[in-house]
Amino acid sequence: MGTARWPPGVVPGCQHGGVLLADVVAASAAVAATRARTAKAAAIAAALRGAGPGEVGPVAAWLAGELPQGRVGVGWRTLSRALPDPAPAPSLTVAAVDAALTALAATTGTGSTARREALLAEVLAAATAEEQRFLVRLLGGELRQGALEGVLLDAVAAAAQVPPAAVRRAAMLTGRLDETAATALTGGERALAAVGLRVGRPVRPMLASPGSSLEAALDDLGGEVTVEHKLDGARVQVHRDGDVVRVWTRTLREVTDGVPELVERVRALPCRTAVLDGETLALDDDGRPRAFQDTMSRFGSDEADAGVLLSPFFFDVLHLDGRDLLDEPLATRLDVLDRLLAAEEAAPLRMPGVRRPGPGQAAAVLDAALAAGHEGVVVKALDAPYAAGRRGRAWQKVKPVHTLDLVVLGVEWGYGRRSGKLSNIHLGARDPDGGAPLMVGKTFKGMTDELLDWQTRTFPGHARAEHPWGLELRPEVVVEVALDGAQRSTRYPGGVALRFARVLRYRPDRSPADADSVDAVRALLAGG
Repeated sequence: MGTARWPPGVVPGCQHGGVLLADVVAASAAVAATRARTAKAAAIAAALRGAGPGEVGPVAAWLAGELPQGRVGVGWRTLSRALPDPAPAPSLTVAAVDAALTALAATTGTGSTARREALLAEVLAAATAEEQRFLVRLLGGELRQGALEGVLLDAVAAAAQVPPAAVRRAAMLTGRLDETAATALTGGERALAAVGLRVGRPVRPMLASPGSSLEAALDDLGGEVTVEHKLDGARVQVHRDGDVVRVWTRTLREVTDGVPELVERVRALPCRTAVLDGETLALDDDGRPRAFQDTMSRFGSDEADAGVLLSPFFFDVLHLDGRDLLDEPLATRLDVLDRLLAAEEAAPLRMPGVRRPGPGQAAAVLDAALAAGHEGVVVKALDAPYAAGRRGRAWQKVKPVHTLDLVVLGVEWGYGRRSGKLSNIHLGARDPDGGAPLMVGKTFKGMTDELLDWQTRTFPGHARAEHPWGLELRPEVVVEVALDGAQRSTRYPGGVALRFARVLRYRPDRSPADADSVDAVRALLAGG
């Protein structure tokens, strides 16, 4: 595999002070050993308190199952090969491993695969058996020991002895758990308060909770609401600074180069700086939405379809010409947005909707959205600030058919005409306490031959175990399903099962952290 070189000053098997990787592995095991949210947060907080200034970020990220470097170019095929003999005793430091991961991510060009494999082999050879298992799971995206974002942020607040709200706000504005943890532990509440919205750095989007019906959402939020169309498109956040316009998806992946028509529309607006939140989708010649797959084809890294034009529709503004609007009520933000978009003479950029509608007007908005081919409506409280990263009650999406975003946990080989194809999928809901997704059902309904072929090609790349019946999958793929409701179940760990679930589409724009929780499934129980 060639000769690998560790970064300067980083020698495997030698500790030059600092927290050992073994300490992080022990904390991870403690988190996985309990389902109690407070106990998980306490174990993480203890690990963070023991970390030095340069170690807090990596420790926080790893315990949340993330890599600060993002992708490091190591695939599951490499990780599944035979491991080197483990080291007899722990010696790897957090700093050494973080530097090695940074080196892995920076290794590109001709021969980079062999160089990455050699460097990875050196790291693993310096690790004990427990550390090897931890690193393989971390690099493979399978470190699901229960430290989801909410638990991690609670732990950061406890370790730094600062208000949880201050930590959550900083995480919202930076979009990074590791950076937020380092800020809290090194600078405290004052440093967190200094974190502000920065044009050019995406913030986590505010999310909507499923509403059981339009009437229920209106009863819950009262008359001071706006009711807007819910499009069958992709969420986008657009930042403008002078002539520089950048676009991010819901998962904060930058897609600027792939959507020049969105850049052009925002660059033409009468402002100098702005941060806009909205959706984009592909429309046919009659103005009706094209298939969701057509919209998402523009966001693929290698297969973007430049022949599909996207139309943006904005429903919120977070900043305009030096004025941050996050903490302003939605009514104020909409006034600012409407003034900004009023001069636009081309195709409208404003999301259709009605403010303070009566029940009849709200129903008409829903009917109009459905007649236009859209999913439904979102009911929003006009007095609510922008609570980025949270799925609260202030925004409620209403669709005529119950839909959920769930994680695919496994897939079975088909029978009969589906022989030789991966068919029946196992569905999991997000555990709000930070554990692994909880299985809530299976389905093979709604799958076209094209979709079955896609599953058969794609799912082996996500497999973590193979069985005669099919594949266990790493929790990486999100699917949107329609269902008639839910029922109580003793078969599944969440105590609830889906009724008549069928596949609508896969959601490459969403991560498992965006999936609906088991609480959302329980809310569909009859009388629940």
